[in-house]
Amino acid sequence: GGGALYLALGVVAGLLEAQKSGKGQVVDAAMVDGAASLMTAIYGMHGSGFWNNERGDNILDTGAHYYEVYETKDHKYVAIGSIEAKFYAELLEKSGLKGEKLPHQQDRSQWPAMKDRLKTIFRTKTRDEWCKIMEGSDICFAPVLNMDEAPKHPHNQHRGTFVEAGGVTQPGPAPRFSRTPSKIQRPPAKPGEHTEEALRDWGFTNSGLETLRKCGAIS
Repeated sequence: GGGALYLALGVVAGLLEAQKSGKGQVVDAAMVDGAASLMTAIYGMHGSGFWNNERGDNILDTGAHYYEVYETKDHKYVAIGSIEAKFYAELLEKSGLKGEKLPHQQDRSQWPAMKDRLKTIFRTKTRDEWCKIMEGSDICFAPVLNMDEAPKHPHNQHRGTFVEAGGVTQPGPAPRFSRTPSKIQRPPAKPGEHTEEALRDWGFTNSGLETLRKCGAIS
């Protein structure tokens, strides 16, 4: 995220600017800068006093009861991220807490107690049962799926998010393009599979390849 993404964005932006100005420029994309940029929102909260340096005590780092992963009755997990008030209200409704006398959502002193209550509630039903209750709502809810389950999820199947290439299930190319769709061209190469082809592209002759074989540089 902090490296390739920022380099790709920088190159695209540089090309677009060059088309307008007719001038080139250096694109300086460093991973440390990209990683710092991805922290912009967190630094904003820290600057406003809403984020402290204590681990597991903040809104997005498992401190808040409404932004957490919970174990279900069948020892699987679900994730919720009900930050906005309207999403939080729906969480209370779907979890059965609506109508009870509850502390304010942002009362940090009550986050541990509220988390304990939600832990108990989520353990009363299986992951699939919670999916039937909460999926499609504005709770910001999702089942936690392992690598075998994720490709089979109806949403991922409908979008074709995962594909099979060379007998291996893997994420499909992204982002997608309507006019020039991407696809996986071939399975990963085996070690040395294209050695000779590549060397010939680089100008090696038959005799040159034979020399490399004799000295053990290639097989």
